[in-house]
Amino acid sequence: MTFRDELSVTLSKVEPGASPSSAADDALQIRRVPLGGSAFSQALQQGRVGGSWYAPRPVTPAAWAAHIAAVRESMQQTDWLTALAPAFATTGAAAERLAQAAARGVVVTTGQQPGLFGGPTYTWTKALGALAFANELERQTGVPVAPVFWAASDDADWAEAAVTHVATARGLLTASLAGPATEGVALSDVPLGSLAAARTVLAAACGSTAHPSVLELVDAAYVPHATIGAAYVQLLRALLEPLGIAVLDASHPALRMAADGFLRRALKQAPAVHEALRARVQEVEQAGFSPQVDVVDGLSLVFRTQTVDRQGEVQRERERVPLGDASTAAREAERGTLGANVLLRPVLERSLLPTVSYCAGPGEFAYFAQVEPVARALGVAVPVVTPRFACEVLESEMLARQQRLGIADADLRDPHAAERLVARSQLDETVADSMERLRVALETQVGAMRDVVAGDDAPVADEVVQGLARDLSHRIDRFERRVLSGVKRLEHETMRDVAAIRAAVRPNGQSPERVLNLVPLLARYGVSVLERIREAAVPHARELVSGPHVSA
Repeated sequence: MTFRDELSVTLSKVEPGASPSSAADDALQIRRVPLGGSAFSQALQQGRVGGSWYAPRPVTPAAWAAHIAAVRESMQQTDWLTALAPAFATTGAAAERLAQAAARGVVVTTGQQPGLFGGPTYTWTKALGALAFANELERQTGVPVAPVFWAASDDADWAEAAVTHVATARGLLTASLAGPATEGVALSDVPLGSLAAARTVLAAACGSTAHPSVLELVDAAYVPHATIGAAYVQLLRALLEPLGIAVLDASHPALRMAADGFLRRALKQAPAVHEALRARVQEVEQAGFSPQVDVVDGLSLVFRTQTVDRQGEVQRERERVPLGDASTAAREAERGTLGANVLLRPVLERSLLPTVSYCAGPGEFAYFAQVEPVARALGVAVPVVTPRFACEVLESEMLARQQRLGIADADLRDPHAAERLVARSQLDETVADSMERLRVALETQVGAMRDVVAGDDAPVADEVVQGLARDLSHRIDRFERRVLSGVKRLEHETMRDVAAIRAAVRPNGQSPERVLNLVPLLARYGVSVLERIREAAVPHARELVSGPHVSA
């Protein structure tokens, strides 16, 4: 059975609004978590600063209906789907929803730059959260709403795209592309190269695979001759389209051609855009924060891709167009060679699609504070942004092990705290008691010594006695660490459990959503995991449409 067949069977058994029943229901827990982010992002999310830096976001179904009508009116004369159809290349449920949106509806968007084997879990939670949001908007307003994932395959961040992390029984492992690394080259132009080592790491994390169709999709997309961007888009489409989520390839020539006029306009107005951004940076700094995206003096927000010769090797590289060259580039650049940077991209998207909202991660939400002046300077619609759904997909077995060992999430953020905690719990009670009595005796005797030598005629200064106390305490601490190290060696299996728990629950001290690849869990527990994430996102979607009072 293929992946699409498996997913179709799963979804056919699910009533609208209900989650599928499967073995994964007991084996996995999906835990909603705060979006988080920097102090600046959280202040913005909570409305404590920068209320005027964003387009007003509707907070009731009626307000959303009015906003949807306004967006549709603004795109009334635009056949956006025909122009972008090759860049969508949608099939099945995604194609149906997109067609309905083009005929009489709108879209909700989210997106992410390429990551190896799909990248971190938040790639999928962003997409599925957007799906839940689109479904809720459609239910509340009666207007077709299609979820769209903007796959930023035109991004050039090789370092981020070349690695992914997986949790294994031995702890956290990293899968990496062999390279060589590239700089300034769109990931849609960078071949994957050898994948043998990375695929071996992924296989180790998948273990005994109950759903091999998922890995078949990975292997079909990630082949050496494919580019990083193309492989990413292919895997996303294979997994998301059956759920009704359309994937837009940002590097596709059809999108580049559709965006060309807007990007030339952005070049012509680059000085005004730059001044508007500088003014916003000053506002952010006056509020006590640093802007999410640095504004580089002398550079526009538009990239230009050109063919260059690097020591006999011809390749396409993209560079930001200098402000001084912006007018010339607007006149002379070949069609399809221009692209938008991170602050211009949301404005470009809103000009190409009937987008009612972008579902943003914490960093994105923060940089949207700098998007508003860009749109204003260009005289176009300011895109609306909503905070995305965030969750952790956790194996019940790992959570049970964590509870059995008495380890809190906070202990796992420290590189060694959990190991020390477990090692202490493994100490023989007699040894632990003797250690504690030694500390008490030291404190008592040092206190007595201070009393004896106290006074104006004391033979030594009080600081000397305090130094002795610190020295003796330090020696006891060293002795305890050696005892604990011995326990660690003796309890190797337990410590291996700690490593596995940390990798699954707090990899690199962070939420697994931000670090771990989701493919191993999909391979073990099947496609119902995706639908369960979508179902877990429903309360968040209801809060976005109708307010937090309906979240229960």
